[in-house]
Amino acid sequence: MTAFFTRASMHYRPSLRHFLPLSLLLLLLAAFTGPTAPPRKLRLYLIGDSTIAQKVRQTFPETGWGMPLSTFFDTTVVVDNRAQNGRSTRTFLAENRWQHVVDALQPGDYVLMQFGHNDESEAHPDRYTSPQDYRRNLLKFVQETRAKRAYPVLITPVTRRKFKDGRQQETHAPYSAATTELARAQQVPLIDLDRMSRALLQQFGEENSKLLFLQLAPGDHPNYPYGRNDNTHFSELGARKMAQLVVGEIRAQQLPGLSDHLAQPLPKNAVPPTPAGKDAQPTTP
Repeated sequence: MTAFFTRASMHYRPSLRHFLPLSLLLLLLAAFTGPTAPPRKLRLYLIGDSTIAQKVRQTFPETGWGMPLSTFFDTTVVVDNRAQNGRSTRTFLAENRWQHVVDALQPGDYVLMQFGHNDESEAHPDRYTSPQDYRRNLLKFVQETRAKRAYPVLITPVTRRKFKDGRQQETHAPYSAATTELARAQQVPLIDLDRMSRALLQQFGEENSKLLFLQLAPGDHPNYPYGRNDNTHFSELGARKMAQLVVGEIRAQQLPGLSDHLAQPLPKNAVPPTPAGKDAQPTTP
């Protein structure tokens, strides 16, 4: 059979309209098979007072225990520190700070809450909150956190440094008791930082425990030319030690999403130490 070709058929070139259906198909395939968005990171919110809060350069070396907390987790956990100096549960609510946290909460997030220092301050009526109202405010935090399918964690107020006859004293008894009772009643994870921090101070002793707090002699730092004798707020060391106590409880209680996302050491730091000697390796990379 003889094949017939015309000049037009030999020089046929498909027009743009022939490619459009194929192009649309490829775009649709790319849309459904393209790279997926990275998983959302878990947010760990901190609410509370100056013992947790971020600090400005002008108050260094004062350090809130929330500041080093992010270093204990891997990059899938974002620590969002909303604690503020001088706030009680009442003023944290009155200033609408809590509502901003509630609005941002997503399922699976955490809220760690530690108040008490300013709630118990009867000398400051603008912030004082009775133990009964303190409990009621904490309950509001817990219920509204759970309503957003996030996880509340109650923390008893971290201790102040107060020794008597060589023994660290209890400094927040009514508020720690209210926190503990609420945690039990509502079946909320509890981190008893009051008890653990008192034990830590006792371990350091009356004199050495000053290293954990903002205790400065005149001239130690230009931010405090006349020194500082503060038994409430922490030094860098103190803040890290308190954060360690919190993280230790997160690990011990196996809080899901947190305990399984703690920071992992660099390979060179994961090797058990060897006795120091001429062949000992330096710690720098």
